[in-house]
Amino acid sequence: MPAINLAIVGVGKIVRDQHLPAVAANAGYRLVAAASRHGKVDGIDNFTSIDEMLAAVPAIQAVSLCMPPQYRYEAAAKALAAGKHVFLEKPPGATLSEVEDLASMAAARGLTLFASWHSRYAPAVEAAREFLAGTRIRSMRVAWKEDVRQWHPNQEWIWRAGGLGVFDPGINALSIVTRILPRPVFATAATLEFPGNREAPIAASITLTDAQGLDLVAEFDWRQTGRQQWDIVARTDAGEMVLSEGGARLSVDGVRVHDEPEQEYPMLYRRFAELVASGRSDVDTAPLRHVADAFMLGRRTVVDDFHD
Repeated sequence: MPAINLAIVGVGKIVRDQHLPAVAANAGYRLVAAASRHGKVDGIDNFTSIDEMLAAVPAIQAVSLCMPPQYRYEAAAKALAAGKHVFLEKPPGATLSEVEDLASMAAARGLTLFASWHSRYAPAVEAAREFLAGTRIRSMRVAWKEDVRQWHPNQEWIWRAGGLGVFDPGINALSIVTRILPRPVFATAATLEFPGNREAPIAASITLTDAQGLDLVAEFDWRQTGRQQWDIVARTDAGEMVLSEGGARLSVDGVRVHDEPEQEYPMLYRRFAELVASGRSDVDTAPLRHVADAFMLGRRTVVDDFHD
């Protein structure tokens, strides 16, 4: 199959750290253009808006959208209207309704829409899924606690309504949970902590269950100092499973059973190419739906103001 002519919109840190290296290493893509208000990519045509880019480079076949979620729907709609396949960085949109509308647009035009969840492609996630499928799960605890000043310094968009706040990393945990559990889960209660000067939460706790009464609690916090924590611990009839470091390592009863190099974004782009080649879409909104449910059910508390 010929290489896909790809364009990237929203050239920020995640693009430079992950998207560009993954695309460069994949012979199935040819990066032909980029659009961003501030960033540029060397060696290709750069534009300040997606409208300008789509008009100037008709050879574009697919577009990766990496701007903040509050601005993604409009760009995705324009790309689909222009006949381009669309890769959505996580979260796929600011609302469920936006994403559902985009899925309908893509289906009507016979185009691929890919709602990517990079943490599902962490090295040990599939091994964890296989382990849990073969045993009874007694309880699960999720701890996603990091220092926002380290990972999202001075990113004002993330604190605005629609930016998700602590759910920006927390949705990564939810994307893993919804992949590895054998049955769907749903929220029953939540607590959201909002700094007095911010529109999005800095911490959150969600209690979830399933049709068989699973005991599941997820804790997200952006005030973590020292060791950063991205762990999922499940107590099962086959032992205690610990999926640690964001899905990179898997242990059972303290014994490491899976540990491989991280290949999240290369795998995402391989998946996108497969979807384009087969004429299919992949638009799973389960992680975003759980965030929406947490906002609906959540008891909101006001905590100390946050300043970068």
